[in-house]
Amino acid sequence: MDKISLVWLRQDLRLSDNPALLEAVKSDQVYIVYILDDENAGSNKMGAASRWRLHQSLAVLERKLGGNLNLYKGAAEKIIPEIIAQNGITDIHWNRCYEPWRIKRDRHIKATLIEAQVFVHSHNASLLWEPWEVLKKDGTPYRVFTPFYKNGCLANFQPRSPHPAPKHIPAQKDRTSISLQKLDLIKGYPWFEKLNNHWPIGEEAALERSKEFLKSDIKNYKIDRNFPYKTNSSYLSPNLHFGEISPHQLWELTELASRENDNEWVSKSSDINHFKNELGWREFSYYLNYHFADMQKQNFNKKYDEFSWDYEETHYAAWCHGKTGIPIVDAAQRQLWQTGLMHNRLRMISASFLVKNLLIDWRRGERWFWDCLLDADSASNGASWQWVAGCGADAAPYFRVFNPVLQSKKFDPDGTFLKKYVPELCRLPLKYLYEPWEAPEEILSAAGIELGKTYPKPIVNLKTSREAALAQYKLLTGKL
Repeated sequence: MDKISLVWLRQDLRLSDNPALLEAVKSDQVYIVYILDDENAGSNKMGAASRWRLHQSLAVLERKLGGNLNLYKGAAEKIIPEIIAQNGITDIHWNRCYEPWRIKRDRHIKATLIEAQVFVHSHNASLLWEPWEVLKKDGTPYRVFTPFYKNGCLANFQPRSPHPAPKHIPAQKDRTSISLQKLDLIKGYPWFEKLNNHWPIGEEAALERSKEFLKSDIKNYKIDRNFPYKTNSSYLSPNLHFGEISPHQLWELTELASRENDNEWVSKSSDINHFKNELGWREFSYYLNYHFADMQKQNFNKKYDEFSWDYEETHYAAWCHGKTGIPIVDAAQRQLWQTGLMHNRLRMISASFLVKNLLIDWRRGERWFWDCLLDADSASNGASWQWVAGCGADAAPYFRVFNPVLQSKKFDPDGTFLKKYVPELCRLPLKYLYEPWEAPEEILSAAGIELGKTYPKPIVNLKTSREAALAQYKLLTGKL
């Protein structure tokens, strides 16, 4: 009798370094399945940009499998038993996910299938270190990144080597599978055509971009990654999020790159270690989300529950659509809308402006990023917003308020990035580019700018809004 297995793909849309797939193909037949489970996701249902990105990734994987990718839409706990019953499946394999809602669902499915005498196998494909293995000496989870990464992870666990892709995949097509188009992932989203040419999609493209980055763009990464007009960011976060490349593959590639001889590149080791440090931050976000399940929605530091936020809708709308009158914030938000990603330095600047100059709850910013980011990730998104807001684990203190004008001058000294995304200011002299409200009327007129018409006036005064934020913080700390 043939052994028939099912592989349930989630955030692991690749063939190489896919432990669940590698084990399942030892069977005589294998059904490779992806389920769009919006019913269990609830508020974690993917946003518009992520859905577009998922469509592209599934299309690439479907071609790689010769059309033998089975697609479904609905509650996984209902769909999986039906597939198993219809096809005589004896074993199911999946790679673990770590978001609280997925853990709850997967445990329920596992219990149901075991009761039905189906063999359930889960594997690690998405994290370098399992969250439950990395604990302090007293058995409690870490709350600060550096001891987590250095003492908890690097000192005790060596990331495993990546697995090869299966040489043969006896993939089968299920008659109840639906088409990719019927998942309805891209219908009605106006900006998807702009995104098509921006990002590498699929397993081969992710590996190629990784090698290119570690060969050339990693040079001076530690410093130059802060400059949004430079190419020293990897831009691999969507590939990592959807599992087109695994962190184990990327870690091994960094190890290989660090051993290459390059006499002209004396800082290579420092740059590569800094990139590995960023992979560590990704792990820390998942770690926090695993051990503290409400990180995406609730303040990690509960004293901020009493913070008095403002809910000025016109300010929030202006921030979302890049019309605040603060050029670097507007450029950042427009980059997000036009490309589906935002440079890391700009994420901090823009988030700080929302939370500390506009006094708008960080959760509202998190929701906008969730809808617009191709790499929208519940763990990283929640942890990063809380870091900026000062209420997260190992967070920047609330009284650290990014000055967007100074940040822009420092990290975009020639205005290259601003002119790309805020072209209505491109004729303005550099002296006034970062703060056009300071320009004399004759200078504005010569540049074809009328503040309030061709470009917005600032929606808040940076100095007084900063002072208001610090006053709120002082009032909060005085209550404790």
